[in-house]
Amino acid sequence: MKFSELRQEDWLALRLYLDTCLLPVTGLTGKESPVEAGERLEQLRDLLDLLEIPYHGRTVTYPAWHYAADAEDLRAQLDKVVEGLRESGFRYVIVVTLMESLAEIREADLVITPANASAVPELIMKLWQ
Repeated sequence: MKFSELRQEDWLALRLYLDTCLLPVTGLTGKESPVEAGERLEQLRDLLDLLEIPYHGRTVTYPAWHYAADAEDLRAQLDKVVEGLRESGFRYVIVVTLMESLAEIREADLVITPANASAVPELIMKLWQ
């Protein structure tokens, strides 16, 4: 479910079931051509589909974080955002990114990248057990 599909009354009723937040991170630098930016967004969409479609009754997808100039700074910023998402009521926060350099976000419960995309079902089941 996308964040924009929820109304306040829906969230209050469903928050026990929608316990997992998906945080997409595109990782654009601003140097991409329009075609390259479009391709990256399509790749991120495909990666998100691995989580949004089979687990739609338990996940909420937040707005994508598109630009990242420096992976270290981004990692620190994402840690703060993940903490905030947890404070807002999510038990689990999964970062979904094309940036292999973000394979580890300290505060995230799981980081999905193209490198571990084939293991998504196993990673999700392990997380939720």
